[in-house]
Amino acid sequence: MKLAWVGLALILSACGTERATGGESAVVPTPKIIGTPTPVKRTPTRPPATCPASGRSIQVSEVEPALGHRSVAVTLTNCRADDMAVEGYPEIVVLDGERRPMKITVSRGSSYLATDPGPGKIRLKQGKSVEAFVSWSNTTTDGEVRNATFLSIARGKQEGPVVWPVELDLGTTGAVKLTAWHQRTRS
Repeated sequence: MKLAWVGLALILSACGTERATGGESAVVPTPKIIGTPTPVKRTPTRPPATCPASGRSIQVSEVEPALGHRSVAVTLTNCRADDMAVEGYPEIVVLDGERRPMKITVSRGSSYLATDPGPGKIRLKQGKSVEAFVSWSNTTTDGEVRNATFLSIARGKQEGPVVWPVELDLGTTGAVKLTAWHQRTRS
């Protein structure tokens, strides 16, 4: 009887050892990592006590992760006395740890974590905010892993940008999605 149990154990231990590739061992390439997020002291995400000379304050939320996807909210607040016109999409540039632009594809539209309402014109009163989302996937396949450390963000093409520390673990996608400015729905 003992011999039967030993035989059964040997048979069961052999189950499931073949790969789905027909028994051949599959070679999985190791992705080459380009850049490593540099630990940075996070800037507070609350609005500054004083209004910048531009009359607009840009803040970036912490990274929100979900099932290999990531997103940050970019909030633009009008802190000047008169109304501010906001339209279209923010201008963003993904930067490495030395604050140099990276070759990353920035496309406009919805992502797994954010719905793009499309471009529109918004009249922003003093103290009011609009937001947009920057989203990416941390998908790693064959290729170069890309990591970034900063986002350069401006209200539009004619504005001077602000730089925020944001660790973007882009995997091998090398791409981010951007939504249009829209009325802020969160508090």
